[in-house]
Amino acid sequence: MDNDNIWAPWRIGYLKSLEAEECGRKESEGCFRCNYRDDSENDKKNLVLWRTQRCLVVFNRFPYTGGHMLIVPTGHIADLEGLDNDTMLEMMLLTRDAQQVITEAIHPQGFNIGINISRCAGAGLPGHVHLHLVPRWEGDTNFMATVGHVRVISQGLDELYDQLTEISQRLQLPTVK
Repeated sequence: MDNDNIWAPWRIGYLKSLEAEECGRKESEGCFRCNYRDDSENDKKNLVLWRTQRCLVVFNRFPYTGGHMLIVPTGHIADLEGLDNDTMLEMMLLTRDAQQVITEAIHPQGFNIGINISRCAGAGLPGHVHLHLVPRWEGDTNFMATVGHVRVISQGLDELYDQLTEISQRLQLPTVK
């Protein structure tokens, strides 16, 4: 019996980033989230949807499902203890607003919201705390992930970025840049 392949060439960037981290990423390269913070001219390229004084809302470039967002403090802070109350509150308000925009755009049936602190807890970038907002649908934990160890993402990040930007502006959310 022949196997069908599902190509996910975008994953190689993630795999190489892990390899670079294991090999000792140069300190001068910095954290990509901090680089995004400092590069507002390239927000669309970097998939930064919103900027506020204390946080960024960024698409996860390697999502669990379509619309997977990260709410990231602008300071390079390792864990919740390092967050001041204003930043913590802003992260939650941005999570609420992002949930509203994603709901209108792609109509998920639910959400997972979580924070992974440290590599052993699943953090892809230890040392920079961030919140995951993951849209979910009935049946999205089907055989593809269970048996095939792959996920099928149904919409391109650029298309969804444009859609969420338009909805954000129409809703006049205070988090829109």
